[in-house]
Amino acid sequence: MTDPDITDLDPIFAQWAQEKLRKRFRRPKYKTLVAVDTKDLSFNKCGETEYHKERGTEDIITCNEVNDEFENNSDTVKEHVITAVDTTKSSYEWSQTKGYKLSASASVNVGIPTVGGLTAKGGVEFQLFERKTKKRETEDSHGHQTTVDVQPWSKVRVSIETKKKVHKMDFSLSVYLQGKVSVEMKKESGKTKAVTGDVVDIMQEYGKGTVETDTSGKRGVRLSIKGTLEGMTTIDRKVNTTVLTTKLDKDTDSTSETDGMNFGARTAPVEGKSRFPRLGRFFKPWTWRRKEENQKFKQTSKAKIWHNSSSLHSHPQLCYFAGVRKYFYYIKKKVSSDWKDLAFHLGLEQPDIDNIDGRNRDDKSCCMDLLEEWLKRNGERATIEVLMEALSEANLQSVVDGLRKDFPGKKFPVPVRAAGTESVKLSVTSVIPYVFQKSVKRYYELKLCHFKPLIWNDNFTLDLSDIFTQLELVQTSTRKELKSLDNLFKPDVTGLSTAPRCILIEGEAGGGKTTFLSKEALDAVSQKTELGRRHDIVLLIRLREVREGETIEEMVWDQCVDEATEGIDVQSIRAILQRNESHVLFLLDGYDELRTEARAAGQAIPKLLSGKIYTNSAIVITSRPSAGVQQYTRPDCHVHIMGFSEEHVEKYMQQYFTVVGKQELTKALAVQVKDNNLSNTLIHAPIFLMFVCVLWEEDQEMVSTGTMTGLYDNLLTCLVRKYCKREGVDMPTEGLPTEVAEALLQLGKFALEALLRNETLLDLTEVQREKVNWKLLLKLGVVSLEVSSSKLHPRKQLNFSHMTMQEFLAGRYVAHALVKQDIVELLQLTSISRALELSNLLQFTCGCDSGAAQAVMEELSKMSSREFTHVRPEQFEGSHVPMDRDVKKSCQTYVRFASLCLTILSERQEPEVLQGISQTLPIVILDSSINSREATALKYYTQNLHSANLPDRLKLMIDEGTDSRDTVQYLQQCFTTSLPGLSFDLKLSGKFDSPDERLVSVMKNVPGLRALDLSNTHLTPSSLQTLVQGFSHMSLLEELDLSGNDDLGDAGMEGLQVGLSSVPHLAVLRLGYVGMTAVSISSLAPYMRHIVGLRELDISFNEIGDTGMESLTAVLPIFTAMQVLDLSAIGISPTGMRTLIPALCQLTRLIKLDISYNGIGDLGLECLAAILHHLTAMKVLDLKSTGISDRGISSLIKALPHLVQLQVLDVGGNNMGDSGIVSLVQTFCQPSSLDMEQNPPGDKSLTTAPHCNNTLQELNIGWNSGVTGAGLGRVAQLISALTALTRLDMSGYLPTPAHLCDTAAMALAEALPRLPALVRLYLKYISMEPAGFQAVVQAAEEHTTLEELWYSRPLVPEGVDTTASCLRLLP
Repeated sequence: MTDPDITDLDPIFAQWAQEKLRKRFRRPKYKTLVAVDTKDLSFNKCGETEYHKERGTEDIITCNEVNDEFENNSDTVKEHVITAVDTTKSSYEWSQTKGYKLSASASVNVGIPTVGGLTAKGGVEFQLFERKTKKRETEDSHGHQTTVDVQPWSKVRVSIETKKKVHKMDFSLSVYLQGKVSVEMKKESGKTKAVTGDVVDIMQEYGKGTVETDTSGKRGVRLSIKGTLEGMTTIDRKVNTTVLTTKLDKDTDSTSETDGMNFGARTAPVEGKSRFPRLGRFFKPWTWRRKEENQKFKQTSKAKIWHNSSSLHSHPQLCYFAGVRKYFYYIKKKVSSDWKDLAFHLGLEQPDIDNIDGRNRDDKSCCMDLLEEWLKRNGERATIEVLMEALSEANLQSVVDGLRKDFPGKKFPVPVRAAGTESVKLSVTSVIPYVFQKSVKRYYELKLCHFKPLIWNDNFTLDLSDIFTQLELVQTSTRKELKSLDNLFKPDVTGLSTAPRCILIEGEAGGGKTTFLSKEALDAVSQKTELGRRHDIVLLIRLREVREGETIEEMVWDQCVDEATEGIDVQSIRAILQRNESHVLFLLDGYDELRTEARAAGQAIPKLLSGKIYTNSAIVITSRPSAGVQQYTRPDCHVHIMGFSEEHVEKYMQQYFTVVGKQELTKALAVQVKDNNLSNTLIHAPIFLMFVCVLWEEDQEMVSTGTMTGLYDNLLTCLVRKYCKREGVDMPTEGLPTEVAEALLQLGKFALEALLRNETLLDLTEVQREKVNWKLLLKLGVVSLEVSSSKLHPRKQLNFSHMTMQEFLAGRYVAHALVKQDIVELLQLTSISRALELSNLLQFTCGCDSGAAQAVMEELSKMSSREFTHVRPEQFEGSHVPMDRDVKKSCQTYVRFASLCLTILSERQEPEVLQGISQTLPIVILDSSINSREATALKYYTQNLHSANLPDRLKLMIDEGTDSRDTVQYLQQCFTTSLPGLSFDLKLSGKFDSPDERLVSVMKNVPGLRALDLSNTHLTPSSLQTLVQGFSHMSLLEELDLSGNDDLGDAGMEGLQVGLSSVPHLAVLRLGYVGMTAVSISSLAPYMRHIVGLRELDISFNEIGDTGMESLTAVLPIFTAMQVLDLSAIGISPTGMRTLIPALCQLTRLIKLDISYNGIGDLGLECLAAILHHLTAMKVLDLKSTGISDRGISSLIKALPHLVQLQVLDVGGNNMGDSGIVSLVQTFCQPSSLDMEQNPPGDKSLTTAPHCNNTLQELNIGWNSGVTGAGLGRVAQLISALTALTRLDMSGYLPTPAHLCDTAAMALAEALPRLPALVRLYLKYISMEPAGFQAVVQAAEEHTTLEELWYSRPLVPEGVDTTASCLRLLP
């Protein structure tokens, strides 16, 4: 078949592109576009891959049926031909949001070989206006003939059932616009301006087009078009022949009704390919394959039908057909949706079951098809006895009973297999998977649907469908709220090109992780969620039940199936999981509760997480934060359970009090939590909210506490009161009854020992051995007695109502025991990491007793002074140079440690604990919502600060999503009095688009404000002006960040300039993307003379241009302390670069220069290279997308020996070729010319040895249009000399990916182990052969520090393994 010539549409696309160009010319000063002359423009398509690319397909299935009857009144077999006439529809649909009216024509060959080639021709007309589409369809008819042998003296009905599958495919096309264009624009004043020039230059200067290089090396403006194609790709036909009448005598008819007897048609269903290899190939021609006929069946269909009963019995097959088939219609109606169970017990394999399911429209049709298939396969062995036994085994005894009742004339024997019939038993290769799935689903429905959250209240039962949780997707720098886990399968949410394999769900204690995962399991097995629809086998494993040495299959057998399920054992489970690996979903609950010995490398769970077993299976795992999950896996998605939203808090309260019959309490409690700090701390966690409801029902005074310990202590008192009332025991005024107190302390000791072993269940035998009054504890309701659900480790055990209850009771015991024991010995508290593991226990311990809190803080202070001696405040700020990994890790640990200390303070707000915080935390950091417990503690901390206990630095970062009014109110509460001497860094979030005098009043009380970050807070000129008026109270301000507030514009900058004189110590000024122009720079520059100590200036992504650079260069030389200068994307040309150079020469302390996304070209780089010998302190140089080529890079290479401290160089996205990048890398990998000058060859007296660059940590040479696989191969041979590299980008260029031959790929694989610090490697848009690709991936996977290897999915060689945990595939 010849493909349509899609290039015929090129002129149309060009015309559309011209119209698109007109839409793109918009300038702030020139509001009106007068005219665009595009007659000299030309159209050029991209490479084949990008020119037309498949984006997704959808199947549309339609069915029809043709029936025909034929009667043979002769003594010979006659052939009857039945014809089915089908209509093939071909459609071509185009859509675009904006554009032009187009018309074209296309022809598509949809011929069928057996009928003859047919060509569908038709016009295609469509309009590209907003949200409008047009479609042209063509129809062609073609026939299908089937020949059936009809026996003498019989009547048959022949039907052809046709099922057509149509593929609907979305596609996209990319085109380039090249040539000259004339543009005329008009100002609001009426003044016009005409510009003529190359479309690329015009678009860069006045428009917003994407400029790229096409396959021929020419630059052009890239535009995109999207559309849809439809075409039939598969026709499937099923031929049924039914005997209506068998004439036993030529003159006398005696009928026998049967149903669905297939006499073996001579043609078979049609099979076909189901994908478009590229846009031009609309439809593939069908391929036909004849299914082999059943020889026994064929013989039967052609034999004469005998006219007496003795003859009938002498042909057992015909006797059998007449016997068992007459029950099929009855069975079909009764079995219906349970037909798959019956198929399993009749011995059909899973592919057969799937085929039956796919070719029938409803369950009854499937059931009839199943019975006919079984009949055809087993012949005379397919007896009613076998069928009835299968019905019984499929739990369809009611159908068996119905047969006996509705067919009273037939004596149904006890089901016994006919001689020679194989026993129907569970077969791994066929029906076990289905039975296994059904067993798992039944087990979950039995165990998970309902639960009793209060073990002391049997009347309070919850349905999982009533559980509400608010999810938040955690990414590197942003947070996105999720409605459900289904959102994680949307690329626009996750940024992933494929479905995530591993999802990590973290949440604090009591956040509802276990309940949430139970609901996910139930919804998945019912296919209510995307997880369930993507996975056939869903396995929920409670990790606290897992023991050392258990295999995954043993865990599944132990926890996921009823042991009564026949035929399911560990071996069959292993076979099922291995055969269906890509369809298996593991739900792992509670990694933090997994025993220590079961976490060791080589154990089953770590192997599963790391992808060493069941590599293609998906995993969802829950854990408390920082439990170590990421030691074995790098999750594709990281989700945090935030708990209940405010709306769900109220819904939960309504539900609780409705169940207990006290609805009137709901409203009062809702008011209480809003007016109390409790609403800002604990109630968003489901377990704590439930306890609040319990206490409110019992005694409303007990809810006044705002601490976690107070809540549990009151809950325990409540339970003891209930017990005393039931048992007639006197409840003392103070404390607890002696017997109860002793039992709870004993239980606390067991709870502590179990926690230290990382266990949550207590063996009843051990409890009894220590003579603990466990029966009293059961009556109290703090624990429940249960028989372990584990079949591998059956035992009676005590289970806490929640892990936090175990931690609370253990904390009570520790607080009691610290009177006589040392805390280090008691808790094995030897390091900061150990303290973080026991964070909840430490909080409860401190909350229970003041003395215990002081002991804990004293020990934490000692550990802090040992482990954080090198931590400095500036290390927590954004670094412009690569940070040492150990320092970075230490800072992350410190932030978590500071959070722990603040939560301890929230539990015990006392001067002694506050003093302990001051001694423990030299830097106090809070990065959270103002509604957190840590925020509550910080408020107490700041309200009680004195000059004698001020920290080195207080850093407060308010989470995104907080209302600005609430933020300001919180700050007012924190800083009620003046705190001179407090060095304070503040980062705000929210919407500060209107003036707020209250924020200024807060600043008055913090005269030591050091840093103010207002980036992305929707500032306006008026709201900024109010803040600037408060600068007079911020004379010590060193850092000001206004980035991302693009509404400020020139007016906002005019308001800022008057305040600069009030902040003479300002050293960091960030004004990136604030909407300012050259006008702002010219007016702002004179005022910048007030801040001569400026170390960092960021004016990136503003329309400043060369004119603005002239104003800036006039003031730059005074900033002799300047270290960071960000001028990216401000419109600098080669001319502007020449203007900037004299000023740059004088910034000799500069460590980072960013001029990326400016068209400085080779001339601009040559100017810069000429002065680099003045900038020897340079550590970061960013030249990304600056239009440089090999000529420019050669000048940089000559200057590189002067940059002896260079750590980061980015020259990606330019026009360099192989010569340029190879020379660049060679320069880094060889001794510098300065070394050679100091060490002349043969001079052995000098001690300074020449060396390769050992400072370069990040190098980007990717995305260069002239680089080929040969050049990258040479780089691969050289790169191993750069041993300090942590990040390397060698990506190819998008339209024409570079190809690495096996030799080059092997060289890269050999180089990786010699780069011991490498963390990230980018090889996007590079193609390789299978052997080379596998070698690189294996080397990356075995690398000790490499975390991510980025590659393009479409370029992955066919058949290679892509399961490496470090491999990241992009679309």
